[in-house]
Amino acid sequence: MPPTISLLTDFGLTDTYVGQMKAAILRVAPGAVLVDLTHAVPAQDVRGGAFLLWSGVEAFPEGSLHLAVVDPGVGSTRRAVAARTRRGDVLVGPDNGLLVPALERLGGLAAAVELTAPEFWGPRQSRTFHGRDVFAPVVGHLAAGAPLERLGRALHDLERPFSFPPPREEDGCPVGEVLHVDTYGNLITNLPGAVLPVRFRVHLGSLVIPDAPHAHYQAVASGQPLSLVGSAGLLEVSVRDGSAARVLEVGRGARVRIEPG
Repeated sequence: MPPTISLLTDFGLTDTYVGQMKAAILRVAPGAVLVDLTHAVPAQDVRGGAFLLWSGVEAFPEGSLHLAVVDPGVGSTRRAVAARTRRGDVLVGPDNGLLVPALERLGGLAAAVELTAPEFWGPRQSRTFHGRDVFAPVVGHLAAGAPLERLGRALHDLERPFSFPPPREEDGCPVGEVLHVDTYGNLITNLPGAVLPVRFRVHLGSLVIPDAPHAHYQAVASGQPLSLVGSAGLLEVSVRDGSAARVLEVGRGARVRIEPG
């Protein structure tokens, strides 16, 4: 069986870009299993795409292929790369930081190449659509059994233009920030459940949320804020039956402080 292929882009679903990219994979590997991780990354938001890729890859079987394209530098000097993780997955996409958090979540870098072998690219070449013309055909060849090492020249590391800030400690209390606002308006922080006290209060701006962590989203009255450890293993701030981002008027980068109690 060919490996499962996940796809993450900022292409949206209005245009035909996603379909063209899938067609480029299937041209090379007709039996490929394609899974849409998301195509709703905010346009050109590499950091946001990196978080979503990080949050999703661990759910896939070992040895999966992950094609990620959030690529405002397409056609420039930025490198096109494929990287094998120590878990055995291969990530393919632009070398702009998009792949790095997911790569680290899957055990770190085992091997990487710059995609410099045009015999593994598609029959068409544009300067604006490497998702279809370079990345997707390469993923198809990998799914069909092509060795990573044949795809181009070896690399020893990938570009790291940003990183997700780790939680820190102030006066013995964990302090973090909001990394992502999901489709429900939940505020997902960089605070892993493992660093949190058994019971605590969440300080977000002037708001204080007591009695955390809450067991579920209906643990408070409708319209009230709550905080729990979500599916990514990270602390979230939510509003029951509403959007925390809209109700609390905060978003990515907002400071979050935890106090025992």
